Amino acid sequence: MKTYYIYIMANQRNTTLYVGVTNSLQRRVHEHKAHDVTGFTSKYKLEKLVYYESTEDIHSALQREKQLKNWHRQWKNNLIKQTNPHWHDLSTVQFEQKEDRDPETSSG
Repeated sequence: MKTYYIYIMANQRNTTLYVGVTNSLQRRVHEHKAHDVTGFTSKYKLEKLVYYESTEDIHSALQREKQLKNWHRQWKNNLIKQTNPHWHDLSTVQFEQKEDRDPETSSG
């Protein structure tokens, strides 16, 4: 079964937000950071993953994305602060932990 992610990206100052949905959070965040796709996230340098949630139902994911996009800014801020009060870039922790390491060459 596939997992779908609803996520929020922010710029460095946390003044602009983007809500999206994907089936590969790591790939999609990398695309945002590398500015692979021109548009809103590239223009406003939305490179910090500040929130995400997951579901196995694409319809629920799309519905949740639409719901969050319609929320007031303060509601989104409150949602982010519940799980990420300091607005850290979650991708630096989340994806580093998932990297496969070769036990022969890994120091940890």
